[in-house]
Amino acid sequence: MAQASTISSATVTDGTTISAASVADPAPLGLAGFALTTFVLSAANAGLIPKGGDAVVLGLAFAYGGIAQFCAGMWEFRRQNTFGATAFTSYGAFWISFFLLIVYHIKAIPPAALPSALGFFLLAWGIFTAYMTVAALKASRPVLTVFVLLTITFFVLSAGAFTGTASLTVLGGWLGILTAIAAWYASAIGVIRSMPG
Repeated sequence: MAQASTISSATVTDGTTISAASVADPAPLGLAGFALTTFVLSAANAGLIPKGGDAVVLGLAFAYGGIAQFCAGMWEFRRQNTFGATAFTSYGAFWISFFLLIVYHIKAIPPAALPSALGFFLLAWGIFTAYMTVAALKASRPVLTVFVLLTITFFVLSAGAFTGTASLTVLGGWLGILTAIAAWYASAIGVIRSMPG
């Protein structure tokens, strides 16, 4: 992620220059929100959370994976980090859209259309993640690891949705757990390095 600058400035319409302290690095927050929400949903996909208990992810998807990560993306825009802004805003929107899909819209999809609908939903996110992985080649190794694992996870989950193969969904769950651990690691590095001394 981009390095923080200590001071940023903006010029208002009358030509006056205003200096303001730069925002703190939002990447650890974005990665943490992504990691925790991904971990809980992936635990459900892997079968570690019994059916019915998987609803626990909905609040996380909306608040932490969704809103908090979306805010991290907005702060990355403030820091002029296009990669971080695109990633965090997009995955924040992913979690909010996931929440809306499960809570409000999935009942409206006919059962015969559901495998294809979910398959394309996950495939589209896999495609987005694949080209973000190319961009992540210029990021740190922990961040690149997150994107590589997430790309594989989305494609495996997409295949599971298209084919209705439960074992692929379980495999996607375990891959998602690995992705979450990698994201927590990347987040922890950012938080620990930000501390004085």
